[in-house]
Amino acid sequence: MAKILIVDDDQTIGFMLRDILEFNGHEVTVSQQPRKTRENILENDIELILLDKLISGVDGTDVCAQMKEDETVSHVPILMMSALHNVGEICKSAGAADFISKPFDMETLIEKINSILENHSANS
Repeated sequence: MAKILIVDDDQTIGFMLRDILEFNGHEVTVSQQPRKTRENILENDIELILLDKLISGVDGTDVCAQMKEDETVSHVPILMMSALHNVGEICKSAGAADFISKPFDMETLIEKINSILENHSANS
């Protein structure tokens, strides 16, 4: 199972996702501070990031692009999420491995996470 970082300013969503992912065997870190994403990746040996598009006035696509430009963390796949319509392509063009629209059902989320992790381990 993987070490996953959830970056979302909605604490309720963060903790709900953490509980579901931990139930599925993952180790989860929740952060409401997008500017500490790189630090969290390195400190917690993160293998996948769940990143919200809009976090406390910060655009998640900017955070995603910064992570992809940073050689120390660029290998970590990012699954972006948002309730905004038609932002999936924007998120992917910023470097996200995939995108999921809020609200989403947990089976779809788990499938996307497993797919990203499988593709990532096959390519690394």
